[in-house]
Amino acid sequence: MTTQVVFLDRASLKATVRKFAFDSNYVEHEKTSPEQVVPRLQEATIAIINKVPLRADTLRQLPKLKMIAVAATGYDVVDVGYCKEHGIAVANIRNYAVHTVPEHAFSMILALRRNLLAYRQDVEAGVWNKSEQFCFFTHPIGDLHGATLGIIGEGAIGQSTAAIGRAFGMRVLFADHPPPKMEGVTFTPHEEVLTQSDVISLHCPLVPATRNLIDIAAFRKMKRNALLINTARGGLVDEAALIQALDEGLIAGAGFDVLTVEPPRDGHPLLDVRRPNFILTPHIAWASDGAMQFLADQLVDNVDFWVAGKPQHLVTS
Repeated sequence: MTTQVVFLDRASLKATVRKFAFDSNYVEHEKTSPEQVVPRLQEATIAIINKVPLRADTLRQLPKLKMIAVAATGYDVVDVGYCKEHGIAVANIRNYAVHTVPEHAFSMILALRRNLLAYRQDVEAGVWNKSEQFCFFTHPIGDLHGATLGIIGEGAIGQSTAAIGRAFGMRVLFADHPPPKMEGVTFTPHEEVLTQSDVISLHCPLVPATRNLIDIAAFRKMKRNALLINTARGGLVDEAALIQALDEGLIAGAGFDVLTVEPPRDGHPLLDVRRPNFILTPHIAWASDGAMQFLADQLVDNVDFWVAGKPQHLVTS
């Protein structure tokens, strides 16, 4: 019997999706609007999604659907509770971004710590041409060696970020938090991480307990020379508080790859922040060529294993 597999937002994955190991009728859609979801999944046994929401009211109209393969680690777009109650398997992607996200985070850290954007602006403005010596010192330059890296979120990406930090000679602190916690990690009280870190990098999920985890009170506790890096989730940081912190010099700079609303079609306050100590990239920390192909291969594996009766990476078990 042929299994109907439908990928609703194929354009979100720039990689080769190899052929499934079972007899399938595979259909791809570059993107799918909310009103197109039910018609496109009406005959589907397996849905593949990245950011297309599948809530209870939609799932009720899809009696043939038996599996949702999420082409990402985060699965908040799926009503997992409904799926558990109605026997719909949900699988996500694990550990595909353990190199690309930390590397992106450190590209931001290095650029900000050494004020590369500010110096580039000065060179473009002709400051070097007018210098009375071979170089000039218009902005502070900080080494990473000997600095303290505070990490909030000790999963695979957080630990990979820590490894890079240690390679630079940084002292690494993992912020303490309520269970569940990763075994074998030494934790430091959250407040101490805020006050002691020269760089704070966020690698935790967005849940009710972490929404606006970094607010204006947190910024006031940080070092004035601290950097804040967010390659995790929009919503972890109070964005209005971030702008205030940059304006008031509460921190030295910030690098963000995520926003609370993506894409920011109607504008966003952080899009208007034009300063060399702030870097904003369009949620592409995860998107190296290697990471995306790893994701695509695991995505197919998740589907193949489920069909074979040996499911892996289920979030509904």
